[in-house]
Amino acid sequence: MTSASADTAAAVLARTPFSVLDRSRTRTDQDPAQSLRDTVAFAREVEALGYRRFWVSEHHSVPGVAGSAPTVLAAAVAAATSTIRVGTGGVMLPNHQPLVVAEQFGVLDALFPGRIDMGLGRSVGFTGGVRKALGHGKDDAEDFAGQLELLLGYLTGTQTAHPQVHAYPAEGRRIPPFVLAMGEGADIAAAAGLPLVIGDLRGRTRMVDAIGRYRDGFKPSAWADEPYVVIAGEIALADTAEAARRLLIPEAWSMAYSRTHGVFPPLEPAGTTLARTLTPKESDLLESGLRGKLHGTAPEVAAALAEVITATEADEVLVTTSTYDRAELLDSYARLSALFASSPSGV
Repeated sequence: MTSASADTAAAVLARTPFSVLDRSRTRTDQDPAQSLRDTVAFAREVEALGYRRFWVSEHHSVPGVAGSAPTVLAAAVAAATSTIRVGTGGVMLPNHQPLVVAEQFGVLDALFPGRIDMGLGRSVGFTGGVRKALGHGKDDAEDFAGQLELLLGYLTGTQTAHPQVHAYPAEGRRIPPFVLAMGEGADIAAAAGLPLVIGDLRGRTRMVDAIGRYRDGFKPSAWADEPYVVIAGEIALADTAEAARRLLIPEAWSMAYSRTHGVFPPLEPAGTTLARTLTPKESDLLESGLRGKLHGTAPEVAAALAEVITATEADEVLVTTSTYDRAELLDSYARLSALFASSPSGV
């Protein structure tokens, strides 16, 4: 990278807020309770590094993920931190009644005013058994737009589906909503006038197309005057490109394993995966899981990130990296934080 291009990349990163999504990934030698405690500790660490938001996720019946109750975990994170915004990436709205979601976020915002984000997704359970246990089917995600409208109506006190019902203490509180989406979800976010969270960073053409539709169709709302785009994906930094690539192997192997065995397992050390004798299919899936993710040394990642941010005109980057070794994970996030000089204001 030339000096001029390095300066350009630095300027792009300096004006872009960076945030964190942590899925409370379990490790092969740790119980889920430790993973949840580690998530809370990690939030304090990235707060000190200058990240703008810290979000947690919702997964059900997944051995490799301890985060199954995002609003509960968000409360623990918010209590353990003081400045970083805390939210969900996301609460899967088809799994819950909009009234209950509004009440939960109302409680969070009442306890931690001005620090809570409400990230909402439209996915249902991964398997038929999980969907049945949650009381839902695949088609429940189809009415996401209607559920979203009802939820926002509870926050503003304008919903008419249940005129006598009020979501206390949420009603009247300003809790920023975000829509996690690909494809049709981007159109729903645009029609509702809400910020969009879209990923990952691999499907560049598809992502750019969806963002373009979102911006073209965006309707200003009580929540946002203009489109706001958060791009999400895995980013790993280390002393060498190969060391950074190794950081991505535990998550990539977990995904490859799930594609061949139907179970998303806890993270194992990269060395354990590399010592395996993989079938051709497993090897292909592992390489596919690594392909396109941003990794390398600080200058390499800075250049690649600046290119993606410029191409998508992203307003913010949500980093979703997980790996087995937590010290190495924190080091990667620290190296990334050194690339952005300030934390600009945003949504």
